[in-house]
Amino acid sequence: MTIHVNIGEAKARLSALVEAALRGEEVILQKAGVPKLKLVPIEEADRLEREEVARRRVANIGIFREKYAGMDLTVPPSMTDEEVEARFQRKFGAPAD
Repeated sequence: MTIHVNIGEAKARLSALVEAALRGEEVILQKAGVPKLKLVPIEEADRLEREEVARRRVANIGIFREKYAGMDLTVPPSMTDEEVEARFQRKFGAPAD
């Protein structure tokens, strides 16, 4: 189900709209009847971004298509905050307090 709501009305119903988006419903915010943006969960937005990057990589291979045929060109998942912190500490040591 798609929910279309005016931006002014969305201010008053933000919590309900966020819950709807988290349930998987499509929430479209409009201004003067023109769709301006869509509320999506972060996980879905990240997945869509990774798919777009992978699609562009494959499309940009161009003249090197034969050279890289058979290689896995998927984008690895991003590092979590904990992995970034652990990597920083391995490289630079514990931060000074």
